[in-house]
Amino acid sequence: MRAVSLAIAGVSAFCFGFSGPMAKILGMAGLTPLEAVWIRMAGAGVLLLLVLAVFRPRALRIPRDRLPFFAAYSVIAVAAVQGLFFVAITRLPVGVALLLEYTSPVLVVLWVRFVRRVRLPRSAYLGALVAVAGLAIVVQVWEGLRLDALGLLLGLLAAACCAGYFLMSDSFGDDVDTLGLIGWGMLGSAVVLLPVSRPWHIDWAAFTRTAEVSGHTVPVAAAGFWMIVVATVVAYTTGVTAVRRLSAAVGATVASVEVIAGALIAWVLLGEHLGAAQITGGAIVLAGALYAQSATTRIGAAHHAPEVPQTVRV
Repeated sequence: MRAVSLAIAGVSAFCFGFSGPMAKILGMAGLTPLEAVWIRMAGAGVLLLLVLAVFRPRALRIPRDRLPFFAAYSVIAVAAVQGLFFVAITRLPVGVALLLEYTSPVLVVLWVRFVRRVRLPRSAYLGALVAVAGLAIVVQVWEGLRLDALGLLLGLLAAACCAGYFLMSDSFGDDVDTLGLIGWGMLGSAVVLLPVSRPWHIDWAAFTRTAEVSGHTVPVAAAGFWMIVVATVVAYTTGVTAVRRLSAAVGATVASVEVIAGALIAWVLLGEHLGAAQITGGAIVLAGALYAQSATTRIGAAHHAPEVPQTVRV
């Protein structure tokens, strides 16, 4: 049973790893990052809500007193994270953007300690310091920020919004269905992104064309379909299933495969290569973030405080 749960979590992480590469293929076809993220959120939201309406209609119920939370979730946890990430990958390799976003557990550790004033073990602080050191190696600070500065800023802002998602996750209970929250959050984020994405200007004819990717011809419609169904709907639903079956620490460890999967998929499909220093620094960032995250989880279990959630989502 445990092996099955781990396999489900691995499938989720692998599916999420396709989001960045598929978005870049849509970009090659002429779509802007915000147009791509709107298509992803609107398509996945409509698809998931339709499935729930048929097979799990009670999941669509939104308690009246939870409407502000659903709105905040849509804006911060979905729209801001997705929009910032999709713009960041136009200026950074997919793997680097994912690594930056994976600093969000460290931000949660700092928030819990200094804002909520919850005392944490030394391992939490050590994990944060290790992650910061790894990030310094990723950006190669000794050579003066070789990576795009705006891309780095967007990636860190995406991490901050992910941290906001983590901190909001302790404010709903059994009165909110998780899948319903995800579905409404995706659709809500598509509404929020309307003014900036302006989907009425999307060149829908792009989905009838193909894109040349590392010497291969890829149908743009197939990339869009894969991004909506696999990298969003399947990734989220399997992720929720895995979280319910695994502990927080195990779920977080398996979810970190998303970074590796994203980098490998970008290497195979897009020909993006990371340098040795960035690979080393990325491993250090992940190690520090997971170490700090697991420490916070233990504190949360001991004091009934909100724990750092188990996954980071693109």
